[in-house]
Amino acid sequence: MGKFDLLKHELVPQFRIMTKEEIEQLRKNLGVRKEDLPWMLKSDPVSKAIGAKPGDVVEIIRKSPVAGRSVAYRYVVPG
Repeated sequence: MGKFDLLKHELVPQFRIMTKEEIEQLRKNLGVRKEDLPWMLKSDPVSKAIGAKPGDVVEIIRKSPVAGRSVAYRYVVPG
């Protein structure tokens, strides 16, 4: 039996690690430090699957019946 890829399941939102430039733009737009964003542990299964390291910011894109698409951000921390 093969390994299950949790990122390919239809109910799992899209995850991606943002570039330094994107993080800087996000920081300016929201007026916050990246450390002020909600946290995501490095040990989280999704963090492991996408190769996120402490200090990275992950963009999460969910399908939304109301908005069409919803975007959230997480700051990756050790753990």
